[in-house]
Amino acid sequence: MTIKRKRLLLGAAALAASVAIALTGCSSSGSGSTAGGSGAASSTVTLFNGSVGNFTENFNPWLTTGAELQPTQGVIYETLFYYNMSRSQAPVPLLGTKYSWNSDGTQLTVDVRQGAKWSDGSALTAADVAWTLNHYESTPALNTLGTTWTTKQSGNTVVLTFPSTSFTLEPQILGNIAIVPEKIWSKIPDVLKTTNTNPVGSGPYMLKTFTPQSYTLQKNPHYWGTGSDAPKIETVRYISLANADAATSALESGQVDWMGGYLPTLKNIVKQHPNLSYVNTADSTTALVTCSNASMGCTGPQTDPAVRQAIYYAMDRTQLNKQALNGFGEQGSPSLLVPAVNSKWVADKANATLPSGADVAKAKSLLQAAGWTLGSNGYFSKGGQELDMTVNVVSGWTDYDTDCTLLKGQLAKAGINLTVNQVAQNAWSNSETTGKFQLSLNSVNPGASASPYYIYNNYLSTAATAKVGASAATNTSRFSDPTVDATLKKLASTNPNDTAAMLQGYGTIQSAIVKDMPIIPIYVNQALTEFNNTHATGWPSASDLYAFPEPWKSWDSGIVLKTIRPVSK
Repeated sequence: MTIKRKRLLLGAAALAASVAIALTGCSSSGSGSTAGGSGAASSTVTLFNGSVGNFTENFNPWLTTGAELQPTQGVIYETLFYYNMSRSQAPVPLLGTKYSWNSDGTQLTVDVRQGAKWSDGSALTAADVAWTLNHYESTPALNTLGTTWTTKQSGNTVVLTFPSTSFTLEPQILGNIAIVPEKIWSKIPDVLKTTNTNPVGSGPYMLKTFTPQSYTLQKNPHYWGTGSDAPKIETVRYISLANADAATSALESGQVDWMGGYLPTLKNIVKQHPNLSYVNTADSTTALVTCSNASMGCTGPQTDPAVRQAIYYAMDRTQLNKQALNGFGEQGSPSLLVPAVNSKWVADKANATLPSGADVAKAKSLLQAAGWTLGSNGYFSKGGQELDMTVNVVSGWTDYDTDCTLLKGQLAKAGINLTVNQVAQNAWSNSETTGKFQLSLNSVNPGASASPYYIYNNYLSTAATAKVGASAATNTSRFSDPTVDATLKKLASTNPNDTAAMLQGYGTIQSAIVKDMPIIPIYVNQALTEFNNTHATGWPSASDLYAFPEPWKSWDSGIVLKTIRPVSK
């Protein structure tokens, strides 16, 4: 199942460390505590991306399993273009300078940056790009895109030819494949079975030192970028910490310059420390996923669309946000899109945002119109079956556990009896994947780019689901609608630059979502990132989200690190 949720930092009790390191062990002559002492020549930023325990040295850019250390992709190695998930914008040129599709989406032409070099000083050429893309395509363990292509290179141009329309593969190929030097990787029999401890990349930084407790990167002297594209910070240091309390202390003391996580008292922390700042980035939509489709084997009251609609209106989302997220959540959309990123793709502005408070009267009227009868015990029933459902939630996900506790009381006011089932993460994930659940609290995450197509194709396509008992790829609600499927197929063959056609297609899908409500949105979840501005400035902000700011975000972190600048002393 690809419906994933990021781990939240909720205090020491919530984040157990496999191996703890003392906070005093974070400082050294090159640490963040002494960074920027005389300006750029000695500038250092220290980064905590949620790692606990010892680091395992692995800088293999082909991996996507998490075995590779986080800066491998985006900081040490680069893609052809950068796709910003935090806002709607054109892809940013990196190792590619320009790309174009032919009219039917079967041929993708990329101009490769001239004059770029690898971190060892050797020339980076279009031949390296062509070899990388060809090796990816011809290696089954790497190419999971469902299609093949041929790669041809001429001068500084690389042309990919596909057997059918492939517009939707653009962000995966241009923005999610690290370009590597042919001279090194062509000699490795299996690129997935090496730890690559001496990485040679094209990114703004290169490996300097490594220990199991921390490692450092230094500016790549051969980086292609100049001016605003050139890195200004000399050294980047990655550390591991024991828990969220240690991370908070390190942030406040200046031993950490950049971290990401949910700190319940963050607003007070920032008030007490003027050198600290944070940004809350619109990320994923927290939602109740329902096993909605009786024809696919789902059972229970939630298979009735009226019940799902009643749940939608019975929620007091203001209370849920305030008590579960301390108000850090943002208003979502019934379209399942994040308004801050994709408001322009909501066809009917009536579906732009979710209701804030509960409308209990409307929830009850929807149930009554569908044949449900309110009993003397305060709950609806139909055909001898009480309106009683169970929601699965991961035990220990404190914000989601709080949501479920509050939902139980909110839905009771509308005559719906909700039972909360706290389970281990593996059991929760397996129940969704196999369809053996009624309601499950999860999130709707973006796909390969910020384009709505990837959300809708992942979560609503019949091809992405399966009958209860079988494994569903991403469409765990078991939603299936021939009109939506046909629309997705049409969108896949539509040039993304045809905004009118894309908006029309999205509108068709959004109408189906709002009517059927297989996934019931609650709010846009927080993605908090914290900065200590003592040593560096220019971090992403609410007014300038030039990259997704969370430090665990691979491709984005390279953009951030080459944009920030040292504070002169």
